Amino acid sequence: MRTRTSGGVAVTTLPLDILPDPRSGTLGTFTRAQLVRLCDVAGLSPADTETYARTLVEALGPAAERSLALPPPTRTFLSDDHTPVEYSLSFSPGRAPALRVLVEPGCGADTRAENGRIGLEVVRAMARRWDFSTERLDEIEDLFFPDRPKGPLALWIALELVPGGVPKVKVYLNPAASGAKRSAKTVRKALRRLGHKKAYAALPKADGHPFLALDLGHWETPRVKVYARHPDLSATEAGGLSRTGSGPGPAEIQEFFRAVAATDDLDRRPGLSCHSFTETETGRPSGFTLHVPVRDYARDDAEVLDRAVDVLRSHGMDPAPLVRSLPALTARRPKDGVGLIAYLALAHQQGHPPRVTAYLSSEAYAVRPPAKLRRRAAAGV
Repeated sequence: MRTRTSGGVAVTTLPLDILPDPRSGTLGTFTRAQLVRLCDVAGLSPADTETYARTLVEALGPAAERSLALPPPTRTFLSDDHTPVEYSLSFSPGRAPALRVLVEPGCGADTRAENGRIGLEVVRAMARRWDFSTERLDEIEDLFFPDRPKGPLALWIALELVPGGVPKVKVYLNPAASGAKRSAKTVRKALRRLGHKKAYAALPKADGHPFLALDLGHWETPRVKVYARHPDLSATEAGGLSRTGSGPGPAEIQEFFRAVAATDDLDRRPGLSCHSFTETETGRPSGFTLHVPVRDYARDDAEVLDRAVDVLRSHGMDPAPLVRSLPALTARRPKDGVGLIAYLALAHQQGHPPRVTAYLSSEAYAVRPPAKLRRRAAAGV
């Protein structure tokens, strides 16, 4: 083993010959091992860890048995290297981080329609297993699963891995399933059917809606969440996106933006906003999140990690679990690639303190080289 310091936190990593070689295993064994190590970082019990690791492999279906020596089962939009799994750690002051895993159950399907059908089957199997209702999903199913769906995804499932072995479940749906030009209309229809008749008017202007998400299962206050895309987003513009009327103000949002992006404008990959809705009377959102695609605004993951550590500390959050999460995912050094931390997000939900979330890539298939090396390669050097 070797120990190094990152962001002032001592980190012990396993040597390359102890961590499994991705090319010698399957997608299921590789991501299962990553999740087991992340559960340890998040302080979950061995019993819960085993339950959640098994759930992940089951959700991947036949793709779990696919050798990583082969290409990805599909060119999924879920990650840059097309791994159909993503992890995240959500930090709050004075608490252990919440670990989540995002998975595309239909990743091995031949068509988008089949991908969606498999995803729905997996969600409903989870509902039977953990005794929760899919009624809200059923209400809007026809809007997101047409006979010939378009767009970059069909259905993703996010599991928040809480103690007790029963996760909180959320589904991500594709508003562009009937075409990108109809995505706003699809979101409006979905919100109305779910009782949020005034919600769409509260949203900020945007260049489309990449996702609509629904909380299913055992949530204290289930949400419907609408994501929006913001190309060429500036820090000042980001500060004006929230429509909640509470939580972080423009100055705090701008400060977060500049701290994690190290720039005043997102002129490459666009930023994302998300508004969540819980009550149906006023149309006012109860939550807001700003997602910054930090992997496109840093040379390597060492830079991103340093920024993340600083932001977590400035919000009164312990950065040690994030620092430990990187060697739980890979044996490579943070400076040898970029994208292991894909997004950093500042989130607020009414009645709760702000959260900072780091979205972590599996890198089962590829490591994105540091930005300087990518530019040199493009120039033919």
